[in-house]
Amino acid sequence: MRFASLGSGSEGNSLVVAAGHTRVLMDCGFGLADTVARLARLGMQPDELAGIVVTHEHGDHIGGVGRLARKYKLPVWLTSGTLGMAQDLDGVAAQVIDSHAAFVVEALEIQPYPVPHDAREPVQYVFSDGAKRLGVLTDSGCSTPHIETMLAGVEALVLECNHDAAMLENGPYPASLKRRVGGRFGHLENSQSAALLEKLKHDRLQCVMAAHVSRKNNTTTLAQRALARVLDCADEDVRVACQTAGFDWIDL
Repeated sequence: MRFASLGSGSEGNSLVVAAGHTRVLMDCGFGLADTVARLARLGMQPDELAGIVVTHEHGDHIGGVGRLARKYKLPVWLTSGTLGMAQDLDGVAAQVIDSHAAFVVEALEIQPYPVPHDAREPVQYVFSDGAKRLGVLTDSGCSTPHIETMLAGVEALVLECNHDAAMLENGPYPASLKRRVGGRFGHLENSQSAALLEKLKHDRLQCVMAAHVSRKNNTTTLAQRALARVLDCADEDVRVACQTAGFDWIDL
């Protein structure tokens, strides 16, 4: 199994997970031409995708799903709540999923799990090829015992490090937005992500990727430092999914 990011941040998110000949896109918050170009950077064409799994209805995650799915006739998996809130999915082959039930897309088993976020029925996912597991957690205001259970034992983890508490407090956002971002239905702060990673760390954990790093309320250096302390490695050894380039293929 391997995975790569098309980009991660408030301006758009998308992750590709591959096992054998199966390639699944998780979210698509980019325009059609931009998505095609980002896939090409990874050596892929959109018609190679087996489909798209969606986490929730916010535009930076679902904004490009409808156009991509219609043009390339891709099925889309999402919760009933997300489907009810989504726009621009007319003509899309939408498959409603149970937020607690795993489903199979060709060579990939995909396990959704609910997270606390200010959306109708948001989920994140754990992907498995039967041998290795990749856990993804972004767009969650806090951790929960269920999240910790779902991510226990994964060999790779894409983990939100959205903001630094001091930068958010002293930053340009209005007070209401600061409360939303920093609240329990907002986004994970660096120290929250580090505390969760401490609980999840184990000998088979091969890769931890910091993601959804805010450009206004965080820095890559602060995100790397928070996770590096837990992993007992140099700050620069912690990889970060950036907004413009995401990250290249990582093999498990």
